[in-house]
Amino acid sequence: MKQDLKNVTLKQLRVLAAVVRTGSVTAAANQLNVSPPAVTLQMQLLQDHAGLPLVERSGSQTKATDAGAEILHAIEQIETILANCNATLAAIAGTKQGSVSVGVITTAKYFVPRLLGAFMRSHPGIDLKITIGNREEMIEGLQNYKLDLAVTGRPPEELDLEVTNIGDHPHVIIAPPDHKLANMKLIKPSQLAEEIFIVREPGSGTRILMERFFADSGIAPQIRMQIGSNETIKQAVIAGLGIAFISGHTIEAALANKSIIVLPVDGLPIIRQWYIVHLRQRHPMPAVSSIRKFFVDECHTYLPDISASFHTNQNEKLDGKI
Repeated sequence: MKQDLKNVTLKQLRVLAAVVRTGSVTAAANQLNVSPPAVTLQMQLLQDHAGLPLVERSGSQTKATDAGAEILHAIEQIETILANCNATLAAIAGTKQGSVSVGVITTAKYFVPRLLGAFMRSHPGIDLKITIGNREEMIEGLQNYKLDLAVTGRPPEELDLEVTNIGDHPHVIIAPPDHKLANMKLIKPSQLAEEIFIVREPGSGTRILMERFFADSGIAPQIRMQIGSNETIKQAVIAGLGIAFISGHTIEAALANKSIIVLPVDGLPIIRQWYIVHLRQRHPMPAVSSIRKFFVDECHTYLPDISASFHTNQNEKLDGKI
């Protein structure tokens, strides 16, 4: 059967989305406030246009086929475009309204929520959705138009992005306060060769940066644990299970209560950057542009300041870098 979607209606597309979302025709009908036969009719008309089955039964649930999933992807983009158009019309009418979906890499969750809270207080008419996840989830969200913006420490090279620097991002090595190297003024990387490290999962920005640092230093760290959570890594360090290379912006509270220390390792901290990114092909709507500008202008005031945790000699060596 020939595929021809040029005459499908928004009603038909939304019916498909409701059926897959709720798992049945009856549930979709209740959600849409129409009768089940009306849902069935719209589904049949859409399927006729598609020329392929769009849903199938899986146990007691109705799920999308491969063809249905492709149309659902198109529906998400259409709904996003319509929402953005609505925000633009609201802006033209002189109102501060709109909807913005922001992705936040897990390491940035220690400061971005405070920044977003300040934005929402100054822009009460903007509906904000926050998604916290790993690098792969940020890439998928941007690709699928589920995210308008993302805050990350390493912009995905596989996407064509508009990238804006919003602040410095230091990386350090932490240890428990009673660690044998705790009282040294300056530690050479070679002195860490026998230490046990607790590390992030392969592919994480922190793990890649750590591996580069040690490769440049000519040593291979001994790895005891591989953990996908900064919080769990910190707890493992506090428990004395090893030391860790970690983002300095994840340890503010632990430094304040003196449950960990930063080791004064020669060559650290490594300063990378925080970025806010969006797909270049997506023209930012007014609400999106507004929050992006807020990040650029205000982010530096919300970044955790851990400079006091570095040894005095180390501060002098790194003057102007933190």
